[in-house]
Amino acid sequence: MAQNSSIEWTDHTFNPWWGCTKVSPGCLHCYAETWAKRVGQKIWGAGSPRRFFGEIHWTEPLRWNAAAAVSGIRRRVFCASMADVFESRSELAVEREKLWTLIDATPGLDWLLLTKRPQNISKFAPWTKEWPPNVWVGTTVENQHWAEVRLPYLLTIPAKRRFLSCEPLLGALDLNKWISKRSKGLYPIDWVIGGGESGPKARAMLPGWARDLRDQCRDARIPFHFKQWGHWAPAQNKSAFAKEFWDEVEGKFIKMEPVGKKSAGRFLDGKTWDEVPKAA
Repeated sequence: MAQNSSIEWTDHTFNPWWGCTKVSPGCLHCYAETWAKRVGQKIWGAGSPRRFFGEIHWTEPLRWNAAAAVSGIRRRVFCASMADVFESRSELAVEREKLWTLIDATPGLDWLLLTKRPQNISKFAPWTKEWPPNVWVGTTVENQHWAEVRLPYLLTIPAKRRFLSCEPLLGALDLNKWISKRSKGLYPIDWVIGGGESGPKARAMLPGWARDLRDQCRDARIPFHFKQWGHWAPAQNKSAFAKEFWDEVEGKFIKMEPVGKKSAGRFLDGKTWDEVPKAA
């Protein structure tokens, strides 16, 4: 849990529990698993327990909601940075019910429910046709394969906002079949977050992938947020540590260098992209 989160696209983070199981390539270098191990929590994997919290933990969003009411400014809450709300485990049922009650009690907060398991949303969410205006639901799409697998589930959900986290972006993405007139019968994509992977073992995100994703969003008038380059960034001048990668979108080899998240920064073509959809 964190007030004033360091994650660029949210204001706060809230975790109803800690722990998860890896399900796709985007999970390979999971920062949440790394952090949990660092603080001595063995909570990752299907055979591991999850970490639960006491009542004081659950009252913090109530204070955020009260502050939002006083200021008149809505706040976004990323739920959950250290777990997956829609993981299918029987011991999570009680905690999920507490979460739905908390969301209902905090109408001044927009809850961003990000999952790698969108096929479970309809099964576990308490809402059917009419979703609360303060619930945004999203899924991770790290490459084209997982876009094809996950978007057909996400875009059937009648939440007020649906979003994509294309982080870590591991390949070029073509979203046109979901943002064109061919997507009849599905709800629209309301927001796209793109970014590269961080950490010393990170895989590089190539410039063509990020630019093409941004351009698709601009053409479709979808707000685009570029979170970070991650550990790798386009090489500047001559770098002894640079490596060449074939960028199929740019149609040329691109030199990237491992400079770390902070040095790599958030500029894409000379500017930051911090677009966010309006609250419902």
